[in-house]
Amino acid sequence: MSKIQQALKDRILVLDGAMGTMLQAYKFSEDDFRGDRFKDYPTPLQGNNDLLSITQPEAIKTIHAKYFEAGADIVETNTFSSTTIAMADYQMEDLVYELNFQSAKLAKEVAEVFTAKEPHKPRFVAGAIGPTNRTASMSPDVNDPGYRAVTFDELRVAYKQQVEALMDGGVDILLVETVFDTLNAKAALFAIEEVKEARNIDIPIMLSGTITDASGRTLSGQTAEAFLISVSHIPLLSIGFNCALGANLLQPHLEAIVNKTDFAISAHPNAGLPNAFGEYDESPEEMGEQIEVYLQKNLINIIGGCCGTTPEHIRVITNIAAKYKPRCYAGSVSASH
Repeated sequence: MSKIQQALKDRILVLDGAMGTMLQAYKFSEDDFRGDRFKDYPTPLQGNNDLLSITQPEAIKTIHAKYFEAGADIVETNTFSSTTIAMADYQMEDLVYELNFQSAKLAKEVAEVFTAKEPHKPRFVAGAIGPTNRTASMSPDVNDPGYRAVTFDELRVAYKQQVEALMDGGVDILLVETVFDTLNAKAALFAIEEVKEARNIDIPIMLSGTITDASGRTLSGQTAEAFLISVSHIPLLSIGFNCALGANLLQPHLEAIVNKTDFAISAHPNAGLPNAFGEYDESPEEMGEQIEVYLQKNLINIIGGCCGTTPEHIRVITNIAAKYKPRCYAGSVSASH
């Protein structure tokens, strides 16, 4: 049984909060994004947050440390867009290996410091694998419903590159998150299985979908339960949802899957819904109250925050989670896969 599976038996694990929200507070300029190394790069780079793992590594490490200090058990690498597909926007496809490796290394360095300080509470690093900015199961062109901006195989190759670099950098878990199209997720999961087989190793996989609106479906049209069923053939550590909704609106979707899976269940909702300016207003206390309902209803094994959440949100969530026992599930009783 892996260390994280053991930890999941003992307690509810806390995932970190938003990376983007924290980075915005630095107000990095175009020059800050570029650093010396990319000062003559031909494309604008401001907004390429993953690049900051190379050009502003201290800021990234500080953010990881703040989340660990707030009580997080798991931090996510700064690699949400670190695939060749997403990096094409910045003409940085060639940097993908380095971006993932470096981001994993930074997070792992911080995790090891905290684990050494508190051996009873080992800290973990999840390699964040975002959905890319293309969808494999729908056409972006209303006039050509058969058109696809990306193929399954292109996604598989891109994800495989990302996974190999994250693993080389030392991540403990792979987190395929913000899944809006299950076909994209399947390409990522397929790539992970290929890498596991090639290297003859096992690594825990977390999978987190996103319910996009009040219809209660993912962007590619699946309900929470359909999403669960379509990926349950893969040996996952956890399944759950993140982003798009605040904690209270996410709850019914967690309830829809809680009794239908032997996996651990995770959630990292936003701090409410965005206001007219695209900002998130929900205070740590407001969010904490809603998350406490998850725990009272025994819905969850891993809890954290997505857009708009900060170390303050995670501190409140950590304190609440400590009062509750983790949800029991088949994987927590039997040996690992």
